[in-house]
Amino acid sequence: MKRIAVLTSGGDSPGMNPAIRSVTRAGLHKGLEIFGIRNGYQGLIDDEVIPLDSHTVSGRIRDAGTFLQTSRCSEFVKEEGQLRAIEVLKKHRIDALVVIGGDGSLNGARALHRRGLPVIGLPGTIDNDLYGTDMGIGVDTALNTIISLVDMIRATAASHRRCFVVEVMGRGSGYLALMATITTGSQVAVIPEFRMNIERITQVLHRRFTSNHNNSVIIVAEGVCQGSEFMQRLIETDKVKQEVRLTVFGHVQRGGSPTHYDRLLASRMGEMAILALTSGEKGAMVATVNGKMQLRDFDDILDRRKGLPGDAIRLARNIGIELGDVVES
Repeated sequence: MKRIAVLTSGGDSPGMNPAIRSVTRAGLHKGLEIFGIRNGYQGLIDDEVIPLDSHTVSGRIRDAGTFLQTSRCSEFVKEEGQLRAIEVLKKHRIDALVVIGGDGSLNGARALHRRGLPVIGLPGTIDNDLYGTDMGIGVDTALNTIISLVDMIRATAASHRRCFVVEVMGRGSGYLALMATITTGSQVAVIPEFRMNIERITQVLHRRFTSNHNNSVIIVAEGVCQGSEFMQRLIETDKVKQEVRLTVFGHVQRGGSPTHYDRLLASRMGEMAILALTSGEKGAMVATVNGKMQLRDFDDILDRRKGLPGDAIRLARNIGIELGDVVES
């Protein structure tokens, strides 16, 4: 194995740049040539392949996003797109590929692996919804960004005795909303894993308002209950004796400079990817389990739903956070 390429795909996450840097530096240390593929799988199909060296990745460890850029590529889902990608890699004599991204990106990595290309994936998604790893690259930074923003919102909420509905990312997973509710001292988490109970939510708000708590915060995972605007209207319609305002954090959650945790996690995972490929491993994702790096086969982790940590759910309930009712499977 002499040439390894790396690409980032899907939604960007803080820590992708440190991961690219680690893949590049660890590969160079092993005497390999390292290449970057711009613009994700679309760039692979379009032959946007560039050489990477220590100068190219210098200083990138502190940058959010991905300097290789990323995209969502519908063409790659088709056989023609995958075969074109293989042709481009053969043209550049690339022996293996590292893919950094979420569930869809790693499904693409598995498709290339099944066509004979050695591939290792890294979990790059702020939702922390990939089965098989305790934590994904970018999750910690996103949570720290959310905490900072909610703390700011509390200042104006307290000044006006308001209730704020705050929407965070996590269309299919309530991890960010649940953890942020716990660590910001918020009162309600509305997440896809639990059925919202509007009566209990309004009871919480009414009880706080009448007992001289001068503000409340409800954190909602995007896309749940027809959206945060619908949630705001529900509360207002139920005649809560408090002004209700809505704030949608949006893509700012992805834009924070990577925290120490994410820089270290991404660096460890990037190194592990190179060590795995040079040892003959392939078709797997680098995962962290109980603080240790592991390889998990794509077929063992993809197409499986990752549940929320049971201890976090227990903690939330025991400190008085309203989660709603369990959704029966």
